[in-house]
Amino acid sequence: MITSWVRGLAHSRAGRLFAAAAGIALAVALIASLGSFLTASKATMTQRAIQSVTVDWQVQVQPGASPTAVASTVAKAPGTRTALPVGYAHTTQFTATVQGSTQTTGAGMALGLPDSYRQTFPGSLRTLSGADHGVLIAQQTAANLHVAPGDSLTIRLPATGAHQVRIDGVVDLPQADSLFQTVGAPSQSQPTAPPDNVILLPTAQFTALTHGANGVTTQIHAARDATQLPADPAAAYTAVTRAAHNLEAAASGGALVGNNVGAALDAARQDAAYAQMMFLFLGVPGAVLAAALTWAVSSAGGVRRRQEQALLRLRGLSSRHITLLAALEAVLTGLGGAVLGLAGAALIGHFAFGAASFGSTAACAAWYATAAAIGMLIAMASVLVPAVRDWRMATVADSRRHLNPARDRAPWWMRYGLDVIVLVISFLVFRASSSNQYALVLAPEGVPTLSVSYWAFLGPALLWIGSALVLWRITFMTLAHGRGLIRRLARSFTGSLAGTTAAVLARRRRPLARSIVLLALAISFAISTAVFNSTYRQQAEVDARLTNGADVTVTEPPAARTTPADGSALKVSGVHHVEPLQHHYAYVGADLQDLYGVRPDSIAKATSLQDAYFSGGTADQLMHTLATHPDNLLVSLETVQDFQLSPGDTVNLRIQDARTKALRTVPFHYAGIVKEFPTAPKDSFFVANASYIAQATGSNAVGAFLLDTGGSQQRSIADTLRAQLGTQATVTDLTQTRGTIGTSLTSVDLSGLTRIELFFAVALSVGAGALVLALGLAERRRTFAIASVLGARAGQLRGMVTTEAVLLAGAGLAGGTLIGWLLSQMLVKVLTGVFDPPPAHLAVPALYLTACAGAVLIAMACAAWNGIRPARRPPVEELRDL
Repeated sequence: MITSWVRGLAHSRAGRLFAAAAGIALAVALIASLGSFLTASKATMTQRAIQSVTVDWQVQVQPGASPTAVASTVAKAPGTRTALPVGYAHTTQFTATVQGSTQTTGAGMALGLPDSYRQTFPGSLRTLSGADHGVLIAQQTAANLHVAPGDSLTIRLPATGAHQVRIDGVVDLPQADSLFQTVGAPSQSQPTAPPDNVILLPTAQFTALTHGANGVTTQIHAARDATQLPADPAAAYTAVTRAAHNLEAAASGGALVGNNVGAALDAARQDAAYAQMMFLFLGVPGAVLAAALTWAVSSAGGVRRRQEQALLRLRGLSSRHITLLAALEAVLTGLGGAVLGLAGAALIGHFAFGAASFGSTAACAAWYATAAAIGMLIAMASVLVPAVRDWRMATVADSRRHLNPARDRAPWWMRYGLDVIVLVISFLVFRASSSNQYALVLAPEGVPTLSVSYWAFLGPALLWIGSALVLWRITFMTLAHGRGLIRRLARSFTGSLAGTTAAVLARRRRPLARSIVLLALAISFAISTAVFNSTYRQQAEVDARLTNGADVTVTEPPAARTTPADGSALKVSGVHHVEPLQHHYAYVGADLQDLYGVRPDSIAKATSLQDAYFSGGTADQLMHTLATHPDNLLVSLETVQDFQLSPGDTVNLRIQDARTKALRTVPFHYAGIVKEFPTAPKDSFFVANASYIAQATGSNAVGAFLLDTGGSQQRSIADTLRAQLGTQATVTDLTQTRGTIGTSLTSVDLSGLTRIELFFAVALSVGAGALVLALGLAERRRTFAIASVLGARAGQLRGMVTTEAVLLAGAGLAGGTLIGWLLSQMLVKVLTGVFDPPPAHLAVPALYLTACAGAVLIAMACAAWNGIRPARRPPVEELRDL
């Protein structure tokens, strides 16, 4: 019996089985692809976080402790590969006389490095000129003193006086921020910038020079074995944090660990948490849609299934056997969909990421197994459950209801207004999330675990569900009570059969409303996914421009300035405009903040200023204010709140006078808020008119030159300027910055992930529109044949199908567009933490959305044409075959 049943399914319902398996395959492939991507992405986040750190641990030897004993403890700690002692000494000044000119700097630092330090920590130093070993001097210090390899300088140390050394090389310190950190201090107490004046000495020479000096300390720099760390950044962070605490306990108070690798993993684990939430926001709706599509496909054959069950009961088959046959159909459908889905995931990995899988770890395999299991559950829920429900409800009353669906009452949730209730709850949850500034991922200081607000998922999820229910209500009520409107729509396609067409659609309002809602949800998924991805790419570009300042940025130490203040020497081939940007430091009260002097009339020529960067006016308005009122000042939001400023208030800044070197009080008037500004820090700073600052301080010293290249040739122009300026200047370009400032959410390939999501969005939209329409029309072939026998012409039958297709496409696309727009707004708001800075407006990928809508319309047109094609056959033959 089972063999005959399977053979009959393959012969008579192969198309429907394949359609159901295709829906399951979409869910399986989507879950497997995104899950494997998430796992591999987390592993890459961990790897990149570890690789970004040169010195894993900086262990500060505490006063009274033996550096040798601490070094031995660090070296013996589990996971330590190498540990080297590094000496730190504060200097009072450096002095150098070159070609009869004497230069003197302020306080600085001297470091004592072992001979093997560069080999052990290869990323710690980068040689710019001269030798790789010996006495090395930092680039900015060399610029301040105008010295080069072979020159001599004098170091002054507290309590020991002056010592002369000969310079062997000039180096750059890529990890200067962590190298000169205050070990054990909280982040807000760390130095705002590394010291300007740094000299690096061999250990023996450092020991001799600092003998008897005050303020000499020792750190043990350690390299850790990262191969034993977990692949997940959160688990890796927990492991290295516990190892650091274990070392501090073993040292009995003699050591304090500066956990650089832990800090890097801390940032990575927050990105991993956001990546996981993005998976939930973008992956789960797709899987739910695929399940709904499979259920719709199965439901489209409900009448035929009930007929088959009735025939089986007449032939004496028991309920247990009927359930067994339905379970067999569900298993075959689920297995077929799972196999197709896993194969599709492998192909997606090959074309989107260049590999058949996104990782060979057990976690990736677990995602494949989970996806296959979910596929089987979908098959059981969409095939077996309806079949069992049908034979259990096979009563005379139920048969009458199916024969006369127009007598159906509205669904219970419509009678109780569940759709409105869900939307209200969604709005309340969304408002509650705003009280936390949409901060979904919190990392309390000193706590190795993250606090993730999963309640924020409820807002978009309920909006999606509530909007779908509202659309169902509108469609259901329109089809039930708007026959006149539908008749006018159908008249242009069916002529005299317009009334009949309206009546048929009214009788089919349940399946038609279901199809419209399914199509709308698929379209909204496509819109929200595309808008989110486009907005993410837009803000990544904005972040890069804010960080670098312009297409190309040139920075020179003030003491080594060789470029004229107008930057004319930098206008090489390909540079359209050079904009000087002053950079000073100013005290407001006791706070020292960055002060940027701009030329208001021309700053926008070299860099982009968005209205979202400011409050109290647009970018153009506030720049015009600075131009017409030179003493006006733009203040960061944090400073406005701290000092309770109101527009027009006088703000007295203390700025160093270039003539007297003393602090001078300069009055400004608060004119607006600046939230972001090119090259500026993210917290507190000021923006003012450069000419007013120069007049008040007697200095027009430029901190950076912003170069506009028209968005092209950025790398080649930067290389040209590096060759022209040598080691005295730092040249950065947008392409270089773009690759370094992005969060580790892009660790694997965000563009590949985007292609996956958008492909599935189109596939689900096409399936929800065309596949459901095609199967519904296939079930009504008998109806069309009877109508033909009663005198309906082929053109009128095509009109009936066209009317249904137009109604489905129009309502589905319109409803999906509205739901997608609302969902995109909420999704971007809730995931504010992913964006840096938050977007001023959403990025809408018009080309993709147009292509998606076009694909849906073309597929539905093909489905409509295929559905009416049997009407060309003689009605008798069609009825006989059915």
